[in-house]
Amino acid sequence: MIKKVFNYIAIPLAILTALFVGLYSSGDKDFSSYSTEGLDLHFTVSDDLAMLDLTVKDDTDSILEHYMPYLGNSYLAFKEAIGFKESRGNYFTVNDFGYLGKYQFGAETLQLIGIHNPNAFLYTPELQERAFLANAQRNKWILRRDIKKFDGKKIGNVVVTESGILAAAHLAGPGSVQRFLRSYGKQNVSDAFGSSVAYYMERFSGYDTTLIEANKTAKALL
Repeated sequence: MIKKVFNYIAIPLAILTALFVGLYSSGDKDFSSYSTEGLDLHFTVSDDLAMLDLTVKDDTDSILEHYMPYLGNSYLAFKEAIGFKESRGNYFTVNDFGYLGKYQFGAETLQLIGIHNPNAFLYTPELQERAFLANAQRNKWILRRDIKKFDGKKIGNVVVTESGILAAAHLAGPGSVQRFLRSYGKQNVSDAFGSSVAYYMERFSGYDTTLIEANKTAKALL
């Protein structure tokens, strides 16, 4: 009987003692033995993914602002910003409405700039980059008078710039941009995801797009 009582008391007492010692032991710990210095470490997560702050994963503009390399206001920065907004820079994606690639081109727009094989386009990143430039050149030619007339002016809360106009034309087509500008913002169409001409015009304002030469017949060729 005494043995049984002892077992009932001794085991809980040993557990409480171990907890007490672990929580209240004095003295500084020596963490040098836990160092990974000199070890050959093999990571399974890419640096880009490891550095992402997932607390802003649903806010495209926040990710774009914090994790895109700083490229200033150059043409490269302009096209990369649009590519990130459209597809997060994924050349090989197709959305629910059939828009293709990094810059989310529709088949009709591709035909206008000389591309008649959407599948080949989707798997050719270089062609996608040339398509973006050709489309921007064509839009700049169509909108050349509107750029001259409205650049620097304010419509609603949006300061109109050439890069904003070209970005909005990429989103909704040059005709929609003309209607927005000439109606002073009253005709402000949006795409299926809710991005409007005004939003793109404001979001992509202030880039240097002088590299884009107006060209009525611009084509994307390899």
